[in-house]
Amino acid sequence: MLKQIRAVVDEKLLKFIVVGVINTLVGMAIMFGLYNWAGCSYWISSAANYVLTSILSFFLNKYFTFGNKEKSLSQVLRFVLNIAVCYLVAYGVAKPLTFAVLGGVNEQLRTNAAMLVGMCLFTGLNYFGQRFFAFSQTNPKKE
Repeated sequence: MLKQIRAVVDEKLLKFIVVGVINTLVGMAIMFGLYNWAGCSYWISSAANYVLTSILSFFLNKYFTFGNKEKSLSQVLRFVLNIAVCYLVAYGVAKPLTFAVLGGVNEQLRTNAAMLVGMCLFTGLNYFGQRFFAFSQTNPKKE
């Protein structure tokens, strides 16, 4: 069990966290700005956040976090599939769960809390998806 934990908690996880902090700050500015100041809906604000920060995440994690040199359409498609699955799971769970827990709170506060919970779920799922699916190198090429 300890060996499996060490296989996941390593330098790549620390780099992913650094990239995650950058993505989170950029994403929060986009998402909360669109929702609270531009008057966009929950879904538009969340989707804009994840589309734009996913592009940033692809390049930062591919090269900085995972040191991946693969250049293929299949890798891009694996990344997109990972993001889509993480988004659907996180937001399929986050909003209903948060609204149920915060039932008596005003809708704007519940929506902001749901977006934050969704970000946390998304990030956890996304790490495993990127590491073991999108940027997995089972047989890395020697240069």
